[in-house]
Amino acid sequence: MIPRVRAPELPQNYSWFNTEKPLSIKQLKGRVIILDFWTYCCINCLHILPDLKYLEQKYQDSLTVIGVHSAKFDNEKETENIRQAILRYDIEHPVIVDSGFRVWQEYAVRAWPTLMIIDPESYVIGYVSGEGHREALDELITKLIQEHQQKGTINFQELSLNLEKQRQPLITPLAFPGKVLATSAGLFIADSGHHRLVMSSFAGEILHVIGTGKSGLIDGNFSEAQFSAPQGMVFDADEQILYVADTENHALRRVDLQRQVVETIAGTGEQSRNIRPHGGAGLEIQLNSPWDLVKVGNTLLIAMAGNHQIWEMDLATGVIKTYAGMGAEACIDGSLNESAFAQPSGISSNGEELFIADSEVSSIRGVGIVEPRLVRTVCGSGDLFGFGDVDGQGENVRLQHCLGVEYSENYLWVADSYNHKIKLVSPSTGNCQTILGDGAMGLQDGVGKNTRFFEPSGLSVMGSNLYIADTNNHVIRCVDLNKFEVTTLKFKSLCAPDVCVPANL
Repeated sequence: MIPRVRAPELPQNYSWFNTEKPLSIKQLKGRVIILDFWTYCCINCLHILPDLKYLEQKYQDSLTVIGVHSAKFDNEKETENIRQAILRYDIEHPVIVDSGFRVWQEYAVRAWPTLMIIDPESYVIGYVSGEGHREALDELITKLIQEHQQKGTINFQELSLNLEKQRQPLITPLAFPGKVLATSAGLFIADSGHHRLVMSSFAGEILHVIGTGKSGLIDGNFSEAQFSAPQGMVFDADEQILYVADTENHALRRVDLQRQVVETIAGTGEQSRNIRPHGGAGLEIQLNSPWDLVKVGNTLLIAMAGNHQIWEMDLATGVIKTYAGMGAEACIDGSLNESAFAQPSGISSNGEELFIADSEVSSIRGVGIVEPRLVRTVCGSGDLFGFGDVDGQGENVRLQHCLGVEYSENYLWVADSYNHKIKLVSPSTGNCQTILGDGAMGLQDGVGKNTRFFEPSGLSVMGSNLYIADTNNHVIRCVDLNKFEVTTLKFKSLCAPDVCVPANL
């Protein structure tokens, strides 16, 4: 019989969120506790949040979930950045900032995400790592409650929390915009935190708001359709069709500007657990967090962040399948079948090669779409922990969780998200140079490196302007590429869903 281990106490002098005061294992005696060891860059950590929310709501009088944020990247150690992630992903349970991996080490955790289960007598009774454990946890919690009811050791009461989203509601006109797309028809913005798309003129006049602003998967006209944290977009100017990576719905959507309707073209709304290369009819196959799109001919190429692959969809037949990547989370160059990626989150193309912002290995990758179809690393270490902020050449370059890439005139613009910078990369030589941002978090217009961003993650070039989705600043920035002058766009009469704050306040 495995001896039960008393749960180590949680530090009281660390930063906590979603609670007025620190919580302790001792104070929570009589309740089932799940400690969720996570880091906010990690797609697998994000995937289990709906499972935790389901369990929290089902067992709200007997279960407490505590997020233990043990940061991977340097940028994720900043408490304000963790607060922003809690708001972005609508986390409603208490979160402790695990400075120096203290809690991680005391609980002998080895991987993100790990869920540590503590019984009502404050003993650790097991753990699970990775995704897909909702049913097993549901059964275990039910069993624990029944056992401890019989022993008289359970304490049924609802815990009162003070949520960050109540202290800091998302009432800005845009909320965590993930991607931006400049087209001949206007500017498209993935207003990810408001679960909608915004289309404007380049002067800031609102042309369309697409989606209700509530998270859901509903097709229909612009005022009734629903999305869930949409990200990448690509526009077919001839057909007046916008294709959208509807990330948290695990779906691809088709937005018809002429008919003003939204249709699902791939995905079932359920997350795929299959990481091996596979495919099938678009509406019959499950997808896994599509994050960005590019269109080459009549084919959509998709950065499928959730299973670390690049996918393709034939728009004529509706068939969607793996294009590159074996499904392992790594940086492996070579043939399409033998290659590996690590949470690809941005994609662009010059018509002969795809360029990928491979975020978890902080590298830019190239993927051939003409013979020889090979995968290469353009710049970056190619290592899951080889991140930093170093300009230079090829493998000596250090980026930090880059999320956006845009090909324009033989160069790549890169959103080096966790370094709060915009960099320029030569796809032929691998040379990388910082062009915009001084590396500090902030919202500062100006010229060149005398500017500031806050986790920028989407880029789009139109003519002599570069548009940036400055995600944690909740704004879109415009760069005059002739002068490298950065300005913040103003949108006339755009409001958060159900809230209108006058522009002059």
